[in-house]
Amino acid sequence: MDKQQLIEKITSLEGLSSDEKSALLALLREQKKYGLVWEDKPEDVETELLEKLPVLTEVKERAIISDDPSAPNHILIEGDNLHALTALSYTHEGKIDVIYIDPPYNTGNKDFIYNDSFVDDEDEYKHSKWLSFMNKRLVIAKKLLSEKGAIFISIDENEVGPLRVLGDEIFMAKNFVGQWNWFKSATPPALSKKIKRTVEYILCWQSTNNDEMFRGVQKVSPSNDPFTKPQNSYKVLSFPPNSISCPQQTGVIRAGMYGTDKFPNELLDDIQVVDGKNTNTVRFNNRFIWIQGTLDDNIQKGLHIELSKKGVLSYKRSNYNREVPPNFIDSSVGVDTTENAGRQLLDLFNNEKLFDYPKPISLIQYLINFIESGELTILDFFAGSGTTLHATMALNTEDGGHRQCILVTNNENGICENVTYERNKRVINGYTKPNGDAVDGLHNNTLRYYKTDFVPRESTMSNMRSLVSAATDLLCIKNDIYTELSVINGKKLKPQVSRFFENGDRKMLVVYMEEAILFMVEEIKQMEVKEKIKVYLFSPSAYPFTEEFQEVADKVDTCALPSAIYQAYKKVLPKRKPTFDSAIEEPINEEEL
Repeated sequence: MDKQQLIEKITSLEGLSSDEKSALLALLREQKKYGLVWEDKPEDVETELLEKLPVLTEVKERAIISDDPSAPNHILIEGDNLHALTALSYTHEGKIDVIYIDPPYNTGNKDFIYNDSFVDDEDEYKHSKWLSFMNKRLVIAKKLLSEKGAIFISIDENEVGPLRVLGDEIFMAKNFVGQWNWFKSATPPALSKKIKRTVEYILCWQSTNNDEMFRGVQKVSPSNDPFTKPQNSYKVLSFPPNSISCPQQTGVIRAGMYGTDKFPNELLDDIQVVDGKNTNTVRFNNRFIWIQGTLDDNIQKGLHIELSKKGVLSYKRSNYNREVPPNFIDSSVGVDTTENAGRQLLDLFNNEKLFDYPKPISLIQYLINFIESGELTILDFFAGSGTTLHATMALNTEDGGHRQCILVTNNENGICENVTYERNKRVINGYTKPNGDAVDGLHNNTLRYYKTDFVPRESTMSNMRSLVSAATDLLCIKNDIYTELSVINGKKLKPQVSRFFENGDRKMLVVYMEEAILFMVEEIKQMEVKEKIKVYLFSPSAYPFTEEFQEVADKVDTCALPSAIYQAYKKVLPKRKPTFDSAIEEPINEEEL
């Protein structure tokens, strides 16, 4: 009997209440053949979402605005990451290219707080609480990843096993990329009589099982590479004049068999040598790794070819590609230890220790750089001291990229304000080390500070208007448009009626009152636009006023609010206790939020 038949059987049973049938159906849907099983422990911040919808509100006085209008807009969100991730499910679904997180490791040593209490080693639900906590957040994170996005998660041995199984369930085992071992410390604490823990782990999944190559460091070859492979077939390659460095400076190298037992080489033409270079075109017959076209292309790119005294050909490229990263991360690939990261943070805060065990900037840069693009959107929702943003800005400075970074952290013990924000403020503006050395700021970056806020979840008319009004900052984030204009075509706007934003050719209009639509249509008629204006309109239904904007349909892209937000949120919000009927019907609609 398949699952659908069981569902039909349960719904037809007599003698069971609706709640009992609903419970049976829920158990059936949660049944798993293989994977982790844990007791889901209620979380206070999740319970809040049964009655509230999260939004983001900008703290404008903390914004650090670059003089360069094209500078990337980075975002720091103060609040619980479950609430922030829910808000980001509207602004960034399918838009995040790299997620890096360093969640609590659940060591039992006051590093993991659940419902305002530390989880210690004696807690019989220690692992269940951690899995519940991570599962809720990773499920939303998956929805945020772009088509070729990847998530990297730092962890130690306390939860590395459960994390691997949980990640395989959420992101699918076929999308598991691998596990990197990071040499975190040469001087680990001597807490065990059995083992020194010098390594932490980084697990990675991609959103899809694609063949995109990760890139590590650039190959540095101390010696030349061979031109041949013994399993290859023989072919003749022609080498143009001045392409081969020869062992003798002047004279003739006669055609014939040369080389060694391991690397035999047949020269088909005499080589005329002047000043250590061949002056004529010469041919060799061998088990070459390339065809003629590949050889010609590499010679044009500056390939250095040598003929040894024994007549063996070898080469060295002028610029090797970056190699696939090995699964061990240490100084050989340019990554520091946690001790060096601690010193970096002390330099930033004038020797004041504000954060334990920060990750090194070089580690996050190394991981981000696996994906060869300067236009990535990066998310860290366990932001800690803010290393991920620091690394992102440093990478942009190195290679001229335009990567954007989103950080999320709570403000427990003032960490968001006094560490995460303050660190990156100093990185952008510049600072002075304790020894008096001045460090230039990374000025070509803008940082905007937000706090999570809430509106009631029940979809009354009043609450819907409140949500649309409160969601304007979400819309700015979603469209990466922040500059607000108080006028449109020279006419002053009333903020309670409509607001207008632009960034170069991109424009965004938010209309809160239906009565203003005809006025806006007349104004848009007079505007010359290169890109369609994104128009958000309050609508109690999902109707985006397409007829009203018909005259300017070629200039606008309309969207009804709050329907679009409800649609995004209902994919990730905790479900209210279902009735029997709703348990077997389609997912809830906006009114059931």
